Amino acid sequence: MAKTIRRISLRRNRRIGSRKNTRRIPKGVIHVQASFNNTIVTVTDVRGRVVSWSSAGTCGFKGRRKRTPFAAQTTVGNAIRTVVDQGMQRAEVMIKGPGRGRDAALRTIGRSGIRLTCVRDVTPMPHNGCRPPKKRRV
Repeated sequence: MAKTIRRISLRRNRRIGSRKNTRRIPKGVIHVQASFNNTIVTVTDVRGRVVSWSSAGTCGFKGRRKRTPFAAQTTVGNAIRTVVDQGMQRAEVMIKGPGRGRDAALRTIGRSGIRLTCVRDVTPMPHNGCRPPKKRRV
């Protein structure tokens, strides 16, 4: 009879869980993009590497409900929850866009326990913009 040979696993010291949770991030930047149809929140560290993100669509809102302030509030809560667990205490906030979720997002960030060092509006504004279409002749 042939002897059975036990295989020794080479992956014995494999890490269980994700690597993202082990990183400590004391300071970061929260980018809020509030358009007319959606709100997207991205949390980065000071070097610009994305740590966490969320949008109203990924939170389960569809159609017209994505543009509401409540959807923006839920989105910010989802994005910030993971970063607070990683130890973020201070953050800058960059808000972009004309959407209705701007104020609700800022209010939720203020209530989350993160100290805001600066709030900046980075909405792109045209300097004289594009050439308008020619006048309509009837």
